[in-house]
Amino acid sequence: MGIKILGTGCYLPDQKLTNNDFTKFVETNDEWIRTRTGIAERRMAGWEPVWYMGSEAARQAISKAGIAPEDIGLVIAASATNDFHTPSIACLVQHETGAVNAAAFDVNAACSGFVYALDTARRFLETDDSMKYVLIVAAEALSRFLDFGDRSSCILFGDGAAAAVIERSDKPFTSALGADGSGGRLLYARSVGVAEEVKIDSDFDDGFPEKRLHKLYQDGKEVYKFATKALPKAFHLAADKAGITPEDIDWFVPHQANVRIIETAAKNLGAPMEKFIVTLDHYGNTSSVSIPLALHESIEKGIIRRGQKLALIGFGAGLTYAGAIFEY
Repeated sequence: MGIKILGTGCYLPDQKLTNNDFTKFVETNDEWIRTRTGIAERRMAGWEPVWYMGSEAARQAISKAGIAPEDIGLVIAASATNDFHTPSIACLVQHETGAVNAAAFDVNAACSGFVYALDTARRFLETDDSMKYVLIVAAEALSRFLDFGDRSSCILFGDGAAAAVIERSDKPFTSALGADGSGGRLLYARSVGVAEEVKIDSDFDDGFPEKRLHKLYQDGKEVYKFATKALPKAFHLAADKAGITPEDIDWFVPHQANVRIIETAAKNLGAPMEKFIVTLDHYGNTSSVSIPLALHESIEKGIIRRGQKLALIGFGAGLTYAGAIFEY
């Protein structure tokens, strides 16, 4: 059993930061950022809570799908930057969208989160005949965890939300989820409460590099090495289940972290860059939002069309990786 995407939506904060804006607080310039990342600008949340951005994207997806919110059986939210330890983003989105009959929970697989949620949603639809639709929401406010004194990381990330409504389908669907927890210390941000309040008189060393409060830490070189291998691996693990090759794919929708990573992944897959959707130049790395945001934009522009075969491939903190192949 597969899935069909009925509608997608997005929410983008009004505030933009261009590469030139970063010259005001770190030693960098537009050319340096563009040549190393492919990013030109990104959105930054101001007053918007993560749950609000997710709710707005979800409303749009529900409207595009043409369904009644009360017919949604499950809401899954993917995020690494929830406004609260509890409640979940999914519960707040459920309320805001009127999905009163839906169960709701969050998943945190960082940048792989949307594909993890898509795989999970498909399994619920397969095992519960009474469930008609699943709403998947990805929402992030990464700017609130960035160290704007670290030019190697603060230039990369952006904020926003994207959503999709799916139903069951008889079209083929294959997926693969994976993780390598040994790399957890390569990309992380401590919880605010742990960073600021928990003081333990102990010699215990948790192995995580020291970092100011809850700000994001990234070992860029090691993450790059992982990413360039993880994207092809995620594809092949999903594709091998159905005997699919890169030539069978109309569009690859990869996690939008760095254009060099995407180019290397394309080379390793033996697939032309022309088949890869790239939106990071105007959104930056939006973590779990990047894949559904690229998907939504490409559908709205008529680039991705019904009947085409898609490969969603991602990697993220954890470290995690995930791939899903299906027909749009």
